[in-house]
Amino acid sequence: MNDDEDLSDTEERELHDRVKALRQEHADLDAAIEALGAVPVPDQLRIARMKRRKLALRDEIVKIEARILPDIIA
Repeated sequence: MNDDEDLSDTEERELHDRVKALRQEHADLDAAIEALGAVPVPDQLRIARMKRRKLALRDEIVKIEARILPDIIA
C-alpha cells in the first residue's frame, strides 16, 4: 500500500472503527490491571503481560492514527 495515496472513505471509516475497538480494549486492560493490583497478592507476571499488551495496543493506535492524519510537510 502506498502511504502517499489518500484513503477512501470506506478505508478511513474502517480505520476509525479499528481505533475505537483498540481504545476500548486498552481501557478494558487498564481496568483489569487496576483490579488485579488491588488484590492482596497480585499476580505480577499477569499484570506485566497485560501492561505489555497495553503498550502494543497504544503503538498500534498511534500507527493507525498516523495513517488517518499523516504529517503534512509545509
